Amino acid sequence: MVKAAVFRQNTPKALKKLFQLDKKIVFLNHGSFGATPKPVFKVLHSWQKKLESEPVDFLGRAIGSYLAEARSHVANYIHTNAEDIVFIPNTTYGINIIAHALQLHPGDEVLATDHEYGACERAWRFHGAQKQIVYKKQSIPLPAVSADDFVDALWAGVTSKTKVIFISHITSPTALTFPVRHVCQKARKAGIITVVDGAHVPGQTPLNIADMDPDFYAGNFHKWLCAPKGSAFLYARKDLQQLLNPLVVSWGWQSDAPGISQFQDYFGWAGTDDPSAYLSAPAAIQFQQEYDWDTVRRRCRTTLQEIRIHLHELFQTEPIAPDSDMWWQQMAAVPLPENAPQDLQQRLFQRYHIEIPIFSWNNKRFIRVSIQGYNTPEDGAALLSALKHIL
Repeated sequence: MVKAAVFRQNTPKALKKLFQLDKKIVFLNHGSFGATPKPVFKVLHSWQKKLESEPVDFLGRAIGSYLAEARSHVANYIHTNAEDIVFIPNTTYGINIIAHALQLHPGDEVLATDHEYGACERAWRFHGAQKQIVYKKQSIPLPAVSADDFVDALWAGVTSKTKVIFISHITSPTALTFPVRHVCQKARKAGIITVVDGAHVPGQTPLNIADMDPDFYAGNFHKWLCAPKGSAFLYARKDLQQLLNPLVVSWGWQSDAPGISQFQDYFGWAGTDDPSAYLSAPAAIQFQQEYDWDTVRRRCRTTLQEIRIHLHELFQTEPIAPDSDMWWQQMAAVPLPENAPQDLQQRLFQRYHIEIPIFSWNNKRFIRVSIQGYNTPEDGAALLSALKHIL
């Protein structure tokens, strides 16, 4: 059981010692794959050792209770019922489950924004091609202005053929937080299914599934929550769970010993694998509780705000959204100037040992800055110094 938080020293320099990142690298790309602190990594190893000490007992008898306990902790963290979520390796995996299983017909449309993650877009296009359904991207213009303007822009793409709205909670290429609660409410009234990509949400901003009330939601624990790689969840509204079929058929299908639901049987355990990353997710929650992560997040946003201001001054570009935590969390995308070299990402890494991504989106290029608890003001200064030299 996750214990009550006992706040510990959580300055950037103190936290940096708890992560295993290469000290020679200025790591400003937590958003891509996350990073796991040493105490959580230790829990991961303890689960792996427990598995190896008696594999038959672990995977043959105890795995169900272990997963159920872990689900209980993470369900409490994201404010939903434990029986309505299952563990999955990553968000893209979850979107594939949904895109594969939804009962759509030729000509039906899946409406998305033009800010979606490429792997998930590919999942919709791949599975859509099998059913002759249309994956339709609706332009959400920048700069963003308000939640109402966002919903109006998205709804301009809704037609009588729209059966599903697929939307990122926090986008990957533009790092914007979208007003998904508003979208879910309006879609529910219109009888449209909502599928939310929450890959960047757990650990970066509070998540309340019950309040948002999506039909489906997939999110990663291994990014901003700092759980081990391969730890994520899929939520499905109870009355829609029977629609979902496993990508890999195993013992849960037509189970000899049915559990609490078909949803849990199909996705609870697919055979011999290492569930240690799933079982370590509660330790990641506990780690952030013990280090008062609400305070850490606020500090990270302040640092990010300062870096954004300096980058816009250096690049002479305009922000793509107002300076508000409605739109920005611990990650921000800043438009690059037209004269920025095409190999900017490689130069930053090879010459200055700065790990940071450059994205192309709608024929524009962005540098995406991630600020996690271990990032110091010196990290931001190093980025600005390097960019001044290069540009």
